[in-house]
Amino acid sequence: MVILLKNTATEKDIKTISELLENRGLGVHISHGKQATIIGVLGDKTKISDMNLELFPFVEKCIPIMKSYKLASREFRPEGSIVKVGDVEIGGNRLVMMAGPCSVESEEQIIAAAKAVKASGAHLLRGGAYKPRTSPYAFQGLEDEGYRLLNIAAKEAGLKCISEVISENQVETAGKYVDMLQVG
Repeated sequence: MVILLKNTATEKDIKTISELLENRGLGVHISHGKQATIIGVLGDKTKISDMNLELFPFVEKCIPIMKSYKLASREFRPEGSIVKVGDVEIGGNRLVMMAGPCSVESEEQIIAAAKAVKASGAHLLRGGAYKPRTSPYAFQGLEDEGYRLLNIAAKEAGLKCISEVISENQVETAGKYVDMLQVG
């Protein structure tokens, strides 16, 4: 649920409704926009089913959110989200392209790909280090060496890089070499 507050709502009003929600065991996410303040209610909304929050004089309206991805939705974050990877801003007004091979196969291959990615105007190099397959005899990726080679290629091309981790055990190693982790 999102609670849209009136323009006249004060910090005291925000604190009042936030504490009420928290006392009912709910989480609160406050977003101060240019035109309005909204409160995202996190958790089981049945805990406040006996209340009509729109009776508060500072509440404009309550909007139930039935969509997935509430933390990234415009209803929840009307100002949008921006994720920075170095000097690249993802989520702003500029289209950001990430490109590269499905898997890192060799140093020569990923360096050539990085140069082509840079020349095409993309902003981030991506490539898979681990490639789990149904057959244990198929190419499984270069694993940790793939992260290292991706890093070398990205630096040579002047790009930031992204790669997927398919297990929490890979996060530490991948974090040494890539600028952004993709979670599959």
